[in-house]
Formats: sequence, C-alpha cells, structure tokens
Amino acid sequence: MTRTGNQFGPDFTYLGVPSCDLEQPETFEGADVVILGAPFDGGTSHRPGARFGPMAIRGEDYLPHDGSRPSLALRTDALQDLRVVDAGDVEMYSGDVETSLPTLERAVEKVARSGAVPVVLGGDHSIAYPDAKGVANVLGHGRVSMIHFDAHADTGDITFGSLWGHGQPMRRLIESGALRGDRFLQVGLRGYWPEPETLAWMAAERMRAYEMTEIVHRGLGECLTEAFTIATDECEGVFLSVDVDVCDPGHAPGTGTPEPGGLTARELLDAVRRICLELPVVGIDVVEVSPPYDPQGITAALGNRVVLESLSAIARRRRDARDGTTWDPFRPLLDGR
Repeated sequence: MTRTGNQFGPDFTYLGVPSCDLEQPETFEGADVVILGAPFDGGTSHRPGARFGPMAIRGEDYLPHDGSRPSLALRTDALQDLRVVDAGDVEMYSGDVETSLPTLERAVEKVARSGAVPVVLGGDHSIAYPDAKGVANVLGHGRVSMIHFDAHADTGDITFGSLWGHGQPMRRLIESGALRGDRFLQVGLRGYWPEPETLAWMAAERMRAYEMTEIVHRGLGECLTEAFTIATDECEGVFLSVDVDVCDPGHAPGTGTPEPGGLTARELLDAVRRICLELPVVGIDVVEVSPPYDPQGITAALGNRVVLESLSAIARRRRDARDGTTWDPFRPLLDGR
C-alpha cells in the first residue's frame, strides 16, 4: 500500500512532480519514471533515522517545487522531458521486516511491469533486496546487473541473529538467484568490514569490488569504464544502488554508519550521471539518508541531487537515442544549443 507524499509528515511529491496511485494503474500509465518512498530503518545496525529519508530527499531543495529542473550540464529538463510521477511512500513498519520488504518488492515489481523505471528513496539499505529483486522479477533473474556505491559491501550473512538487515541485502540478492555475483560491481568500499570469511564468500561468487585504494590509484573514471563492460555483459539492464555513505562523512554526515575516506559529492554526482547516460539503467535506489544526523540538510541535498542527476542523464540518453546525437559534456554553457 502506498500513500501520496510521506508516511511521516505532510504530503508532497519529489520537487512537485505529479502524484500517482499504484492502486490505480491509469495514474501512472505511460510514465517513464515512478518515484517510491521506502521509509524503513528496521535493518540498521547503528544509527537509525533513515525512515525519514524519503521525506528529506523529496523536500531538500532551495528552488520552487514546480516540477521543473533544467540541467546546465546536460541541457535537458528531466522532470519535463520525462513523465515522472511520485507514488508516495510504501507503508513500511520498521518493526516488521518480514512484512515490509515483501510489500516494497510488490510495489517495485508493479512499477517495473508498467515499463517505468522505479526510483526508490530509502530508507536503510535493506530495501535494496526488494528493489532489485522487484525489477529482476520482471526482466528475468540473472538478467539484471548491479552497480552499488557504498562504503560497505553489505554481504553479511547473519547479524544480531537475523538474515535481514542493511548489511546483508547483496548476499540475499545473490543467494536468491535474482542477481548474479559475477555481474555485481561495488564502488567505494573501505574501512574495517567485512571480515575474511565474508570476503571469501564474495570472491567465490566472483563479485567485483573497487575499493577506495584502487579508485585512488587508478582513477574513478577508469574503474567505471571497466565496470561498465562487466555490467552490460549478458544482462538486460543495470540497477543502480547508491548508499550515501559512499561519500566521505564531510560530504554526507547524515547517515547511519559513516566511514572516513570516501568519494566527494562531486565524484558521486559525476559517476551517477555517467552511468545513467551510458548504460541501460532499469532501477535506482538512494539510501541511508538519516535526517536526525543531518541538521544542515547536507546529506539530504546530496540524495536529492543524486536522483535528479540520474533522471537528467536518463532524459539526455533517451533524447540522443531519438535524435541520433551524442552529447558533448564540454560544450560551452552559452552556445544556445
């Protein structure tokens, strides 16, 4: 079940786009993108508060919520050039993971079956399991690859006696068969987890992790180019999952498990733009924005812009495919084209 706007707080949509109702298919018929909120933090292992993330991501913007955002970099207005609608929040009780996650999976699957790209606003990262599986249920298990931005691998097995949590969704996705381990690309890992046993499991599944040490040595652009080749091999589409803690806490302080030494906000925005411009992205989630630890709204603003940058690039990709053009990112700002 979804509701217009937010499960917690007043009803409003992402940057003023039209609302829709997943129980009324005619309200999102023909949509290119359907935004869903997943206000769930029942999977957190440390600092909670991500249940308030969807509301913060929707609302953290200094511009009018008028359903229009022209991109300087891409010369497209994603909220106008695409049909973007907001289905509101999936009702998720954070004390009941075994009900909440299947409810979200059904909602995401309904959006994917309509032909729209689901964009899910989290919530903690446990929602990645229903998000990606909901899309794979439509396109085929093993036919969707994952590009996963995160400080943490999220491939744990049992935490606090539970199979479900924000440190485990990627293992559950691979074990379910929904996604393939050898088409699973992780970007930005660092710090002091997981332990050797989990790393061994990841290696056995042929997952590919670009740790920050490798990114610094080789460059983010080169790592992404390599990841793109893997992600598009034998897969129908790419699911993009962004945990804001992939960024250094100086750029994303409002999150549950901050880890120093990550990407800058600029690097993350450039990366998601490139992914959505160059790859067939079939689903997106942005997770782990925790407003109680984000008093200045820095992290919520970043989450808002990760969504907007992704949509702007999707709009540019579709325009170029339609017109037979190729966008030059270094085109002068005032050339009038």
